[in-house]
Amino acid sequence: MQFTDFSKLDLSRLPSPSFVVDQVAIERNLTILRDVADASGAKILAALKAFSMWELGPLTARYLDGTCASGLHEARLGHEEYQAGGRPNEVHVYSAAYSEADVKELLTFVDHMVFNSTGQWQRFQPLIQAALAERPDIHFGLRINPQHSEGSVPLYDPCAPGSRLGIVADELEVALKADPTLLNNISGLHFHTLCEQGFEPLARTLDAVEARFGELLHKMQWVNFGGGHHITAPGYNTDALISRIKAFAAKYNVQVYLEPGEAVAIGTGVLCCEVLDIIHNQMDQALLDTSATCHMPDTLEMPYRPDIMHAGESGEKAHTYRLGGLTCLAGDIINDYSFDAPLHVGQRLLFEDMSHYTMVKTSTFNGTKLPALVLWNSETDALKTVKTFGYQDFKQRLS
Repeated sequence: MQFTDFSKLDLSRLPSPSFVVDQVAIERNLTILRDVADASGAKILAALKAFSMWELGPLTARYLDGTCASGLHEARLGHEEYQAGGRPNEVHVYSAAYSEADVKELLTFVDHMVFNSTGQWQRFQPLIQAALAERPDIHFGLRINPQHSEGSVPLYDPCAPGSRLGIVADELEVALKADPTLLNNISGLHFHTLCEQGFEPLARTLDAVEARFGELLHKMQWVNFGGGHHITAPGYNTDALISRIKAFAAKYNVQVYLEPGEAVAIGTGVLCCEVLDIIHNQMDQALLDTSATCHMPDTLEMPYRPDIMHAGESGEKAHTYRLGGLTCLAGDIINDYSFDAPLHVGQRLLFEDMSHYTMVKTSTFNGTKLPALVLWNSETDALKTVKTFGYQDFKQRLS
């Protein structure tokens, strides 16, 4: 899924490897999200776990209502770098489990803090009560598990049987019987079931949430529908989303939140790389200065086949190659692709739609250099290398 025509970009101007993000496309996505928020009354947060190129923090803050984080470091980034724009930019955090040290720091600046279990909520009450005395406007919530799966990949299904994510209805009922004061200072609920999906899976999820937690919803001030909403993708039914949000908010008298991640960045970026060598072992193979293992691990974890500009499926065009990374891992294979002409050493290739999740999951296994970060304006052709990485970035992680 690529909305920007990156074929207009002169690849010789880029460092290699590099992630290139089109700021025009980012603003397009943000505009759509702002329109949905305004029409529905929902507040929309940028999920930093999916896209946290904070060079674009001020731009994001001009359109969205804040950020959501998966822990202390992302929350600090949202607090420090996504606070421009003349609107209150909230900082929300949810983690599957918090350390005491992280809770202490988070309570000094976050606006919403969501707990994954009643045990952690109860365990940290002394810290929570002390924080409320200093900052009475902090909102606390619990993540619920509606036990309704919409994900097709088990690794990414937060509602799979035996999931550690969220509190199931039976467990919450038992906890409330043991401690009727459990929900004191709990003002909202959070759930998450989606992964790059349209409105219909959300509608089914909401039906499950209402069926299992309906009585509790009436006692809340806000409900967070989580992330995974492909709101900015072509064909997403935004009218249905807006209608359902308005109906849900009116029925339960709550503020609705959504926290899309990939919707901020889908169709906005590429990974540029270079052919380092071409070998033959049963088939032609091209070795790149990028790596599935280090630079695009989702291709191995999901797995999925990333698209390459001007390339086809294996055998579709005249020349087929297996593309592999430069690490020692035997499985550092991206996939098989075909091209109209033979590849050559020094040739640049573009992997499409690499802004969301791919950028945040990179590693330096084998001492592999991280891709540079580049901003491109597809309207003016202006190019800015935001950051390059070298030996010190690798070295300082280890001791």
